[in-house]
Amino acid sequence: MKPELLYDTKSALGEGPIWDSRTQTLYWIDILGKRIYREGDILIQLDDLTGCIAPRSSGGLALTQRLGFASLDLDSLKVTSLFTLNDEPSNNRFNDGKCDPHGRFLAGTMDLGESDPTGSLYSFDGRSVTNLLSHVTISNGLAWSPDHKTFYYIDTPTREVTAFDYDLETGAIANPRSIIRIPDRLGWPDGMTSDMQGNLWIAMWGGAQVTRWDPNNGQLLEQIAIPAKNVSSCVFGGRDMNELYITSARKGLDDATLAQYPLTGGLFRIQTRVEGMPTFGFAG
Repeated sequence: MKPELLYDTKSALGEGPIWDSRTQTLYWIDILGKRIYREGDILIQLDDLTGCIAPRSSGGLALTQRLGFASLDLDSLKVTSLFTLNDEPSNNRFNDGKCDPHGRFLAGTMDLGESDPTGSLYSFDGRSVTNLLSHVTISNGLAWSPDHKTFYYIDTPTREVTAFDYDLETGAIANPRSIIRIPDRLGWPDGMTSDMQGNLWIAMWGGAQVTRWDPNNGQLLEQIAIPAKNVSSCVFGGRDMNELYITSARKGLDDATLAQYPLTGGLFRIQTRVEGMPTFGFAG
């Protein structure tokens, strides 16, 4: 599988790709650039940080602002606040997130300094927010198993993937267990997605690769080199749901590293041999 550069945007913090199957459209963001992209074009330049986005079942997009949930109308490009976190530390911001198969928006916060465990993982159903997990440092990758009974989660500094039993009816998580331990040599685990075979695909920050894992035994199945140093997230899309779209980031890299990886900050595509899990929409 050879990665293809689709968009050479040189994003500071390219992140959060989603595939809207209704319109066969790829959306993604540059968190530090405060931009949402539609394919290779800037859809909107925002005034504040946006951590993640999701399709909205009623149309448009749902998104997280620095410390709240909001919606984006694609015609007027109007952003409407839906819920603001009042008790979150002021030095935090939302980071990665996505919707569950029931339409809840799960998103986590992180310390801007990336050092203190002051973040949390939240679930927003359109009316109220539930705190699912606390004492998180860098809330990152989220994914579900094909039967929706298991939820996978990454707090990057732990170098682990944690699995939880997931109650789709209530949105509750239970029975946490560490199922994958990421060796230092691979980089830091960042964004994550899953395929219909149940395997996990993890973007490796600082590792110039995407890795594929079997969550049943923690085995590393595949390493796919990406010509970008900081690989940040990935999502399946395309008409047959077998194309993996991969974001990357230039944040924190010196000139020598950027000279070695000049395509860092771009968005890449890989044609895989599997069908990926869909991007679920926000029902609120």
